[in-house]
Amino acid sequence: MLRSSRRIAALTLVLAGGGCSLAPAPGPVIANYDFGLPPEGRTTPALRQALLVHDVSAPGWLGSPLIYYRLTYQDATRPQAYADSRWVSSPAELFTNRLRARLAASPGGIIRPGDDARAKYALRVDLEEFIQVFDAPGKSRALVRLRASVMGNRSLIAQRDFSVERPANTPDAEGGVRALIGASDEAVDQLIGWTVGALKD
Repeated sequence: MLRSSRRIAALTLVLAGGGCSLAPAPGPVIANYDFGLPPEGRTTPALRQALLVHDVSAPGWLGSPLIYYRLTYQDATRPQAYADSRWVSSPAELFTNRLRARLAASPGGIIRPGDDARAKYALRVDLEEFIQVFDAPGKSRALVRLRASVMGNRSLIAQRDFSVERPANTPDAEGGVRALIGASDEAVDQLIGWTVGALKD
């Protein structure tokens, strides 16, 4: 009986040790990014009245937190995603938040869809490209393309395409993120200036 107890105890220790060795290895650490704090030192042109700012729309492949890049020197038609890096939400949502934050500082203010208020004019933005482009193995740039439309009384007042590029300091996900944030802030600057100008006509 004593021998059997010892054997059972020894077998339990072996199984316990084997269980530890068979435990799955920890997965890769995912780096999560947002747009950070709004850039300092930028002045926002004043809206004279409240503006309805719709959520920025984007193609389905930009509807996730994945950070995309293209290797144009291999196949420019195939967007690829980094395995260990993500945005905290979709690029369209991050761009929407940045745009609204900047416009909200204007005297006219903004209205969001669903607010219990009306606005004479509305701004719609379609994000068409938001990607890191590699022209060579060690050389990349951020590309942000969008189309903006100012609407009034169910009619189109003005429409314009914007395209902003910014070189990445490093040919990796972090370099692409920093460049995409910079290109987005520049695109927001251009978009706000154009919108304010369109509403003055």
